[in-house]
Order: sequence, then structure tokens, then C-alpha cells
Amino acid sequence: MNYDLILARYGEIGVKSSKIRARFEKRLVKNIKATFECKVERNQGRIYIHPKNFDEGIEKLNHVFGVVSYSPVVSTKTTYEDIEKDLTEYVKELIKENLIDENTKFAIKCRRVGNHDFTSQEMGAYCGKVVRNVVSAPVDLTNPDLTIFVEVREDDTYIFHEKIRGPGGLPLGTQGKVVALISSGIDSPVAAYLMMKRGCEVIALHFNNNPFSGPKVTENFNLLVDQLNTYAKGSPIKKRVVDYGEYLQTAKAKAPERMTCVLCKSGMYKIAEKLATELGANAIVDGSSVGQVASQTLPNILVTRYGVDIPILSPLIGLDKEEITAIAKDIGTFKISEIDDGGCSAVPRYPQTHADLDFSKKACKDMNQDEYIQKAYENIRRLD
Repeated sequence: MNYDLILARYGEIGVKSSKIRARFEKRLVKNIKATFECKVERNQGRIYIHPKNFDEGIEKLNHVFGVVSYSPVVSTKTTYEDIEKDLTEYVKELIKENLIDENTKFAIKCRRVGNHDFTSQEMGAYCGKVVRNVVSAPVDLTNPDLTIFVEVREDDTYIFHEKIRGPGGLPLGTQGKVVALISSGIDSPVAAYLMMKRGCEVIALHFNNNPFSGPKVTENFNLLVDQLNTYAKGSPIKKRVVDYGEYLQTAKAKAPERMTCVLCKSGMYKIAEKLATELGANAIVDGSSVGQVASQTLPNILVTRYGVDIPILSPLIGLDKEEITAIAKDIGTFKISEIDDGGCSAVPRYPQTHADLDFSKKACKDMNQDEYIQKAYENIRRLD
């Protein structure tokens, strides 16, 4: 098929005020252009994309947040003669691709924007006759095997039969920055992805637990961020790493061992808050899901977040492992997270699952938490 362009559609952007919608549209166009080489036009709730490499555009547009669906399109002028000519050629190509024959039930769906001397129903009926002149296929408006869309917009008309689902959400970069705690596991990359889908730029913060974990953990973190960055064109993910081994050694030596995971997560949030303040981020993001591991029981969630003054967002909080894994597989992070990294040997045999706030505050004081948090933060490293 000799397609002219890609027609992209957005969803909730369209319900914003005109000023906000225009800003979001501009950001969406910027992100599309950063994803693949193309020319882009905006007009009445549609994005018209002219990619330099058409196949690349079709493939990579599925990684641009804000795009709800898109279609490869043949364009023509809004005259009966031009529509008949190009729709006839379009149907002949469908026949060559074995997408329609005399047994294929088809429907025409016509949408019209602007002033014309015909209605949508009249143009739809006309296009149906054009198709029937090429192939004697039966019309079925209720349950068609193939639907041909004819979108009439002022002087231009667009013909297509595919609606490819995009990632949806809001354009990346329209909702501020977040600091995302990302390990080498399954959950945290999915949490970061979901916040990106809501338009948030991500600063990925990783904790290197050496000597309690090996170098594979950081290697996997880098691979995961690389994969997430395929969705982050226009706002690449910034990477930061904290050497966290000394903090964990102090927690294990000066506080009850069963509190190690609680103190570990508490320290992570407080270091993330410092980084968020420095880099102008508005929230912290993590992969918590209620009850999934010891640090994610409701009492522990309360205790570990005590003393942190900015929002901590957990987009996976109500999802189970099966649901999280399905998203990870869909976005390409699951196989990376499955790579054996050796785990963390700092985890106690019997971790605390119902932490008491007063007891936790005492444990923080006993290990002089603030001093070791500041020491770890001062040695934070960039991996960009």
C-alpha cells in the first residue's frame, strides 16, 4: 500500500482547556519528532505525521505517550472524483494483500468535519458503491470482517482500514519530574513506566548495596533504564546511583536485625527526597504493592515513609504480581528483570512485618540515620 502519512489520535488531551490542549499538543509533537525523523502537522484534534522512514514511524509511534491510536493513511482531495479514484486503488491493494475478496463482509465508516454539500451518511453510501464496483463483497454494517474508514476534513480526505493501538496517557514532560526508586526487579521499572505514561519525566535512583549485592544488580538497572528510555524520547531518563553498603552495615550493626528492611526503605525515601529537592522533582515513585514483601505491609509502609515531606507515589499499590508481570512483559522489561543478580544478602531471616513507629524512630536514632543518609547522599553518582 502506498501510504502518504500516519494519522495519530489522542484521548484525554482533547478534554483540556484550549490553552492546555495546545501546550500538550506541542509537547506531543516534540516527542514524536524526537522518536523518529518526520514532519508533523496539527489540525482539529489530529496529528498528521510524514515520516522519513514509514516502517520506522509505524513501529516507534507505539512508544510515544499521549498517542491513543494511529493509522497508516492514503490521502486524497475531497471531491467525488478524487475519492473514487483513490478508494478504488486502495481496495485493489487490499485485494492484493488478501484482506478483502467476494466473501469478505465489509463496512464503510465515514466521518466528516467542515462544510460540504453531502452528509457523512451520503459519502459513506457513495464509498460503499465504489468498493462494490471493485469487488462484489457483501456489506455488513453490524459485524464486518473489514472496516474501511473515510475521514473527510475540509478539503482533504483520509482513507485507512487499520487503527493501531498506542500507549495512551499524557505526553511525556507535561506533568513535572519524579524521582523513581529503581532496582533490578520486576516491579519498580513498571512503576516508573506508569508514571511516564502519566506525563512525568523520570530521574532513576538506584541503590548499590555492595557488599550485600553484586555488580550484576547495577548492570541490570542500566539495562532496565535503557529499555524504559525507548519510551522517553524527548525527555531521557536521568540516572543516579547511591553507594548504600555502609548505611546497611550500620543499620545491621546498631539496630535490631529484623528492622533492616524497614530502615533500608526509610533511608531510600529520605535520600530520594534530598535528590528531588536538588533537581526540582515533585514526588518520589516506588514499586510498592500492598503485602507483596516484608517492607510493603501497611504498618511498614506507614513507618518507612515517616519524616518524608514530599509525596511518595506507588502506582502498583493495588496490583498483584501477575498483573505487574503482564505489564513488564508488554513493555520489554520482564526478561531483563529475570536475569539472576544474586539478590541482597542484607535481608534478615525474619524481617519485621508490623513495625511500630516509636520503635522505628528509636532504631533510626540508635544508628544515627541522618548522618549516614547525608554521607551516602554526598557521594551520589551520575550514570548518564
